[in-house]
Amino acid sequence: MSRFSDFSLQAASAGFLAALIGFAGSFAVVLQGLDGIGASPAEAASGLMALSLAMGLCGILLSLKTKLPVSIAWSTPGAALLATTGPLQGGFAAAVGAFMVCAALIVLSGLWKPLGRWVAAIPASLANAMLAGVMLTFCLAPVQAVAEGPALALPIILTWALVWRFKRLYAVPAALVVTIVVILLTNELPPFEPAYLIPQPVLVVPEFSLAAAIGIALPLFIVTMASQNIPGIAVLKANGYHPTPGPLFAATGVFSLLSAPFGGHAVNMAAITAALCAGPDAHADPQRRYWAALVSGIFYVLFGLVAPVITVFVLALPTYLILAVAGLALLGPFASALTGALEETEDRLAAVVTFVVTASGLSFLGVGSAFWGLLAGLGLYALTRWRAA
Repeated sequence: MSRFSDFSLQAASAGFLAALIGFAGSFAVVLQGLDGIGASPAEAASGLMALSLAMGLCGILLSLKTKLPVSIAWSTPGAALLATTGPLQGGFAAAVGAFMVCAALIVLSGLWKPLGRWVAAIPASLANAMLAGVMLTFCLAPVQAVAEGPALALPIILTWALVWRFKRLYAVPAALVVTIVVILLTNELPPFEPAYLIPQPVLVVPEFSLAAAIGIALPLFIVTMASQNIPGIAVLKANGYHPTPGPLFAATGVFSLLSAPFGGHAVNMAAITAALCAGPDAHADPQRRYWAALVSGIFYVLFGLVAPVITVFVLALPTYLILAVAGLALLGPFASALTGALEETEDRLAAVVTFVVTASGLSFLGVGSAFWGLLAGLGLYALTRWRAA
């Protein structure tokens, strides 16, 4: 159990900051992803709440058990994937079935080492190219927002750029604050209802289909593992912690499985916000930094309890503004993914094919473009290697 003598205000403030940045910086992406995959407003609110509770409770549990600053986050790239996939045959219930399949794969990757090795064996250039293709539509949204409503969009984008220049982690939360101010000034927010303060989980009976498993579950599993879980372990190692990855992956899979029936797509190891909890800014003593991740988890739970309020107001905003904020949040990850995709000269063409097919939005046989992009890239990658051999 936790030792209260290890608690410090420094670690607690780092944990609060990590939770605030993690939640405010990407919840718009999550809501757009759930909305894009066919969730109703009530189901989207339930999904946001389920994800917040899952990553909060999982982070608390793992930090207490391991005494390590294990930070948990929702899969932001996975949410972007959902937004670009679109509604499925079978509706949101089919998406929930895919979420459960993805969660089972994450658990299996933690318990069965060969699966984890297979995921790690996917060329990093192709995994990054698929991720960049998924995020491209979002990253174009700020430009499109300027064309649609320059008077509202430009202050948001300028705020993001100015804050990013001096403190990058605060750029998206600052843009979100300006978005709220802009909307308040235009009187477009809906009236507040006390019922919004009551958490309202919506249980969705899952439907399972091969198309959803291939088109959503498999790409969601790959982007979650490749862009979140594996980098999350790397952040811990870079700060002097050396956990066994398997049990941590399995734990995130279990909590993903628990949140899926309520609309949660996936939770995983945090990467960016993990550095706030695991680094020296959390505490000079590495053995006391786990309190930062623990406090972060507590605040995620609190944020989850007010998810209905957040969802009602966010979904009432002009769609192009929310997409713009989501796009600003993904510009950094998009740049990193694109750089990683084109880094290896020999694999560059295969990566470009993966990126182009994924970004095309192609849907064939009920399967989304992320799967076809990765498949096309792997085919060209194998052909290149075969010719070289």
